[in-house]
Amino acid sequence: MSTDEQPQRPADTPRSLAEALRSRDDASLGALLRARPDLLTPVPNDLTQLATRAATRASVVRALERLDRFAQQVAEALAVAPEPATYEELHSLVAGDERDKPDERDEQNERDQPEAEGSGAVTTALARALATLREQAIVWGPDDRLRLVRTARELLAPAPQYPSPTGLGPTVAEATAGMSPNRMQDIVTAAGLPSTHDAVSAVRSLTGLFTDRTRMSALLDEAPAESVEVLSRLVWGPPYGQVTADPARHLRWLLDRGLLLPTAPGTVVLPREAALHLRAGRAHRHLEPAPPAVEALREHRPQAVDAAAASQAYMALDTVEELMKDWDEGGPAVLRAGGLSVRDLKRTAVALDVPEPVAAFWVELAYAAGLVASDGEADERYAATPAYDDWQELPAAERWAALARAWLTATRTAGLIGGRDGKDRTLSALGPHLDRSSAPEIRHRVLTLLTTLPDGASPTPESLIARLRWERPPRGAAGGSTPPGTPTSTLPGTPAGTTAPMELRARIAQWTLNEAELLGITGRGALSAHGRALLGSESEKDSTGPGATPAPATPAELTAQAARAARLLAPLLPDPLDHVLLQADLTAVAPGPLERPLAETLSVLADVESKGGATVYRFTPGSVRRALDAGKSASDLHAFLAAHSRTPVPQPLAYLIDDVARKHGHLRIGAASAYVRCDDEVLLNEILADKRSQGLRLRRLAPTVLAAQADPGALLEGLRQMGFAPAAESAEGDVLITRAHAHRTPPRTAPEPVHDGPPLADATLTGAAVRAIRAGDLASTAPRRAAPEAGGTLPRTTAAETLATMQAAVLTNEAVWIGYVNAEGSASQRVIAPIRVEGGFVTAYDHTADEVRTYPLHRVTGVAELADD
Repeated sequence: MSTDEQPQRPADTPRSLAEALRSRDDASLGALLRARPDLLTPVPNDLTQLATRAATRASVVRALERLDRFAQQVAEALAVAPEPATYEELHSLVAGDERDKPDERDEQNERDQPEAEGSGAVTTALARALATLREQAIVWGPDDRLRLVRTARELLAPAPQYPSPTGLGPTVAEATAGMSPNRMQDIVTAAGLPSTHDAVSAVRSLTGLFTDRTRMSALLDEAPAESVEVLSRLVWGPPYGQVTADPARHLRWLLDRGLLLPTAPGTVVLPREAALHLRAGRAHRHLEPAPPAVEALREHRPQAVDAAAASQAYMALDTVEELMKDWDEGGPAVLRAGGLSVRDLKRTAVALDVPEPVAAFWVELAYAAGLVASDGEADERYAATPAYDDWQELPAAERWAALARAWLTATRTAGLIGGRDGKDRTLSALGPHLDRSSAPEIRHRVLTLLTTLPDGASPTPESLIARLRWERPPRGAAGGSTPPGTPTSTLPGTPAGTTAPMELRARIAQWTLNEAELLGITGRGALSAHGRALLGSESEKDSTGPGATPAPATPAELTAQAARAARLLAPLLPDPLDHVLLQADLTAVAPGPLERPLAETLSVLADVESKGGATVYRFTPGSVRRALDAGKSASDLHAFLAAHSRTPVPQPLAYLIDDVARKHGHLRIGAASAYVRCDDEVLLNEILADKRSQGLRLRRLAPTVLAAQADPGALLEGLRQMGFAPAAESAEGDVLITRAHAHRTPPRTAPEPVHDGPPLADATLTGAAVRAIRAGDLASTAPRRAAPEAGGTLPRTTAAETLATMQAAVLTNEAVWIGYVNAEGSASQRVIAPIRVEGGFVTAYDHTADEVRTYPLHRVTGVAELADD
């Protein structure tokens, strides 16, 4: 529709986005601020400033990226519609004109036509998408005058240099801008149209031909088959192609009639109006009004799912404790650039008996929960925090809830470890650059989508990722066409397709499924009962639309949800045991989790041989000596085993303890550099005669004393490797008891999530912001009585005039308009109702701030009365 043919705008139709926002109620403004939280920081002074901020490029790009696929398609269709557009025009671009049918003579065109969508489903989805676009201030105006925000139109509309996401090119008017009038007359004549007197009329005449279904069909009936083949290759985009200086006859036919228009030397484009005719009026080849359903891969009994998840939750607690035990005396060193070295990560993976990516996940989880941090010392190392000791004292279900809550809200993404950053540097565990602000939202959304399946059903990853891609399409994927910058094809060839790597959102979704299984939120791939409680909702019924994402829980709500999850998990976890089963092969079997004192003592006395449903411990001379070094006596060990074994203590184990205890401490190691002291001269002679002692460089100082040039620790370890059982002694000659000294960092807080924008505002904040914006808008739009020489603007007044006007306003109880500069030098204009003036200050009700405030008179730059109306 041309500008001259557009209907006149009704008097009550908003002329700008600011006026459209001004007509909204408070609930609608609050919904806008919640959907686009970047508009709220800082709070706009009035609705005009809010509209200006909503139209900035950065804000519009962020808003468009957060739309679902169909809402993006509607916005893209509106970008290729005339401005303003009617709802009927938009519906025709989205759903197509049912009266338009593909030409039966063109089999290729028939194959290219999209599958018909249910008109009722499209209409319903269009109304929902348009309401979303209006709510987020991307579209404004009534149904007969719909407008895209200008920045959104610039981003989505085709330009002469590149197609839009719909695959459409520029209009005839845009493509022929700069074309000579003679060339335009040649095209009009070749198309069978009457000659015109100017290029503008020629463009209008050619546009009218391409938009007339009957005349356009008649023109194409005359086209050679090769020409129709060329059009079919360009119709769904990209609409650009290459031609030689001497094009073939079928290309010349299209060029002569304006069905291909030159945009640059050797480059031609299919005009938008012609493409829409060939598409039966549709802007998109594949319309997706409804989100794809999440499909079930397999179904299990809910009880089996809960049991499997609880078992994995217990394994998660055991793994984290094993990690912290491995780092208890001081973990690996911190790299200079921050993080854990590859060698230390491998060593940790071996200690936990898991692959390196899984070890990286557990390390990052402990860090996110505040259980591990760097100690901050000169020789900086990772160690447990004091919070770890508090965490250990909690019941098992509450310990799990703390880990699950930390994982659900963390922005650090363990799946990135081992990859490369933007500067081609390796991303290390506990290192920088692992934060991804979208990770918490994606984790929550993936788990929420699992609630849409029947209880006990696990999803197919492909359908889950397809749903996430519909709700938040990757950049350039919404229209399904080639993005700007893609090389054009050489006619009559077709463009080569490319396969883009899986985008980050899909990778985080896949990692979420794996990590939820490791953590015990899911069992056998299905969401458990305590996993549902952790989310705080049983289903997706609270969502406002197919692509709607529930607002994230507040910290208080998340804590309450985690507590409910812990209560559901607690009955499923095994109770700690106070006994083991001793066996004759020098092993002990723990048929379940052990009480902490028992587990700690047994881990010193024996080595863990295998884990699983039951843990197997093995007693060795080295493990028994370790217990003796920790200050235990042989009688203590016999009493401990007798008290905690459901089976009699086997004779081989009793003999092992007595034998190691008899030898333990016979040799004494002290510091000279180091010496060996023993009352048995024969034993010292045996050591000197042993070739393995040559590296210790021993020499006899006295019949019962040997000196070494090694330090006491190396001497102690060397004699142990030779099969002896020496004991270290102090300078006073007392045996040194070696207990593990737990190394703790100073108090540390868990790392805060890192967001790339302002956090979502709650209802209280948005309500206060809406009231402040309304008050500021009232102040900025209130009629003023200004001096004629001021030209309707706020005049500057002297101190005496300001004081007199304020005092008069107090007496008459009227509001005034003031200019004010605060202590930071920021100038603003306000409408205030003075209450009293004294001591160089005016106390007044500020309509802009909607509260009573006190202002220094010397900071008031000008004052004027408001108009009588």
